[in-house]
Amino acid sequence: MATSSSAADTAVHAEISEEGYHKDLGRRQIQMIAIGGAIGTGLFLGAGARLQLAGPALALIYMVCGAFSFMILRALGELVMYRPTAGSFVSYAREFLGEKWAYAAGWMSFLNWAMTGIVDITAVALYMHFWGVFATVPQWVFALIALCIVGSMNLIGVKYFGEMEFWFSLIKVVALALFLIVATLILGSRMPIAGHATGIGLITQHGGLFPHGLIPALMLLQGVVFAYSGIELIGTAAGECADTRDILPRAINSVIWRIALFYVGSVVLLVCLLPWSAYRAGTSPFVTFFQALGIKGIDHAMNIVVLTAALSSLNSGLYATGRILRALALGGSGPKPLAKLNRQSVPYVGILTTVAIYLVGVGLNYLIPSRVFEMVLNMSAIGIIATWMFILICQLRLRKAINDGQIPPTGFPMPWAPVSNWATLGFLAFVVVMMAFDYPEGTYTVAFIPLIVLILVIGWRLLKRDRAA
Repeated sequence: MATSSSAADTAVHAEISEEGYHKDLGRRQIQMIAIGGAIGTGLFLGAGARLQLAGPALALIYMVCGAFSFMILRALGELVMYRPTAGSFVSYAREFLGEKWAYAAGWMSFLNWAMTGIVDITAVALYMHFWGVFATVPQWVFALIALCIVGSMNLIGVKYFGEMEFWFSLIKVVALALFLIVATLILGSRMPIAGHATGIGLITQHGGLFPHGLIPALMLLQGVVFAYSGIELIGTAAGECADTRDILPRAINSVIWRIALFYVGSVVLLVCLLPWSAYRAGTSPFVTFFQALGIKGIDHAMNIVVLTAALSSLNSGLYATGRILRALALGGSGPKPLAKLNRQSVPYVGILTTVAIYLVGVGLNYLIPSRVFEMVLNMSAIGIIATWMFILICQLRLRKAINDGQIPPTGFPMPWAPVSNWATLGFLAFVVVMMAFDYPEGTYTVAFIPLIVLILVIGWRLLKRDRAA
């Protein structure tokens, strides 16, 4: 743990990082943010391509990744109960690991959300092309429109972000609940769809659980990790919540059954209703299902829902990066202008910086519209894994301090720590190894890691020189 003098400095930084923020997020918004973080583009769009590659085994991959994701969320929950802060894991890394590691944690998280945002605006454009009337509109135009709308809402104030995210998340949950009900009724009645009998037989008749073998399924780990990438958002939102210690534990504990129901349950139903080969990359599997059902208009309604999911993730990314960049700037790990707030107590410079990165994504949608999604998804996975590793390591340091009597118990301990920490860290390392074998995108992504480290080292030295001056 940090020395006593650095701990004192950290306490000052923690107070500064909260200065100026409004506690405008309420119970219903925090709970929906927790749900929205666990349900995003990775399920609504990415599941189509993953079903094509792995078949029914995708349900097992979602279940395993979901269990480890919940451990990460519980680790973050214990840190938040110790000290809620809008700086989230950047602030915790500063306290338990030192400023250098806070710098690395913050900028790797920024890499995650920067790449995720490009995925999201790409998803928006793909969803809009579902409607034939928009087929002639270039993909980059829709990406730019989405960015302008969500960026404007984030600059107005946190309560507007919270309200927009509440309704985005509510739409996602209602739609998935509707799918689960309809799918269960069809499966229970054994009603055929598109000339196919429904039931478990669709799995056994089309290659079984692993139609392409175990290795292709394992190759999907980084994509499934991306599907859960928003779960850490609740740690940032807790810093702008009026009653964190009462709301947070219940919100976090409810995530595990949502993962089981919405991810694992949805995939099991999808492969029992249509052959897994019926699903395609670039098209939401839920839209494919409702199209096969033959009910007019439902596929259009479902496409609106998945469009909402992409906008929700984009909204969350802009919110998170603004706060993370401000926390970095206040600790001297980022340019000072990133710490500025506008009259609505919004870190507008950080948000606009992220918008500038997303504009690069608009350009990619213009230059290589067919390859954007998978290309940036892999880069995002590196940022996610690094962020989650920092959360787990910070929680290890927190628990050691609690066990040594330096910090009182939080009342919301991570289950089975520290064994669960090391098991989860080992799992994340395994994901990186499997990514390296996923040629070409995954291999190139892992090959970029030394370059990312070099950029971080150069940036740290430049910032250190500026602080010394």
